[in-house]
Amino acid sequence: MAQKVDPVRLAAVQLLHEVLEEHRPMAELTGEDGPLAGLEPSGRARAQRLALSTLRHAGRADAVLKPLLRKHPPEDVRLVLRLAVVEMLEEGAAPHGVVNAAVDLLRLHPQTGPLAGLANAVLRKVGEMPRAEWEALPPARMPGWLRGRLESRLGRAGVLALEAAHAAGAPLDLTPRDGDAEALAARVGGVALPTGSVRVAASAQVSALPGYAEGAWWVQDAAAALPARILAPRKGERIADLCAAPGGKTMQLAAAGAEVTALDISRPRLKRLEENLARTGLTAEVVAADLLSWQPAPFDAILLDAPCSATGTIRRHPDLPFAKSGKEIKPLFALQAQMLDHALGLLKPGGRLVFCTCSLLPEEGEEQLKSVLERHGDIAVDIDALDRPGIEAGWRDDLGGLRLRPDFWAARGGMDGFYIFALRKTG
Repeated sequence: MAQKVDPVRLAAVQLLHEVLEEHRPMAELTGEDGPLAGLEPSGRARAQRLALSTLRHAGRADAVLKPLLRKHPPEDVRLVLRLAVVEMLEEGAAPHGVVNAAVDLLRLHPQTGPLAGLANAVLRKVGEMPRAEWEALPPARMPGWLRGRLESRLGRAGVLALEAAHAAGAPLDLTPRDGDAEALAARVGGVALPTGSVRVAASAQVSALPGYAEGAWWVQDAAAALPARILAPRKGERIADLCAAPGGKTMQLAAAGAEVTALDISRPRLKRLEENLARTGLTAEVVAADLLSWQPAPFDAILLDAPCSATGTIRRHPDLPFAKSGKEIKPLFALQAQMLDHALGLLKPGGRLVFCTCSLLPEEGEEQLKSVLERHGDIAVDIDALDRPGIEAGWRDDLGGLRLRPDFWAARGGMDGFYIFALRKTG
């Protein structure tokens, strides 16, 4: 008789295997040919949530398991144990059901079946652990290549604050199409943030929230919504949104009445942008092209959200530290500078440009601002552009840029890490 296994937990373990063993980012695993295939939408969402929570708290889970194991178990067994620990101690699931499900998963394969009894004994002990002991464990450490870079700049206390923010995860932020955050907050049962976004609980089902079907809002982290607000689009302006997919910033610009050209090199990602535009009833010219060889007529304003390490989004994407080694990041620094130089060449005289990266690394933020000013004599930092509602003085730096970190707004649930600066072409 076939072993009865929870397909959602099985999919979660398969996701963990792909991220931790094959070093694949979660974004590559959610398609129809991935581990989530065949699950209902609710099951897909639950499997992904369990896997992400396990990645976020893998370090804590290992700390709990270590004194209960005489030797390091095979990796596939450890994945099941980690998932069960996090499900019980972080997600608050009933220990009995979690333990039984973990045993069933291990018995599914001959290689792991012999350790099902061990897992049963270990996890029953874990289920008796007080929640306070779990919460007292330190959060997962960032990978060494990232932690070292940030500790030299922020100090140990700053790094610990970032790691605590990563462990806390991320709520769900919405951008209202009409700009009325207070009205949208009342409609969806959320909270209006000082910068104009609306925050709801991360557990909310997006498509079930009021206003989704008519495109009254879109999902966008509060920090990610700031670059377009800093650009301050005006009705009738020709504005380019470069590296635009999946389209949050494009929709902000279009909602303000600008004539938007949304460019991205990825056609599949642009398809998602077009779907978002259709749902919200907004319009933009969509272009699939390589920015570095693109030569349109000059624009009044440009928003460049450059490809980056995405290290500012670890609280939302805990798979990133496992999927990246740091080796693939250095070439991005030069690419960002090339894109910035090319984008400045697409501006009209007197035009303005906002550059941003969702990165914690100075090479993708502060250093980009310093070097672009050295390369171009016809641009100036537009410090006044940062005078927008909700932007706090402590977020600004001496260069004229805006440094956002996941540990900012900790009491409100944090924000993604970003670096943003605004330039004006003086020629």
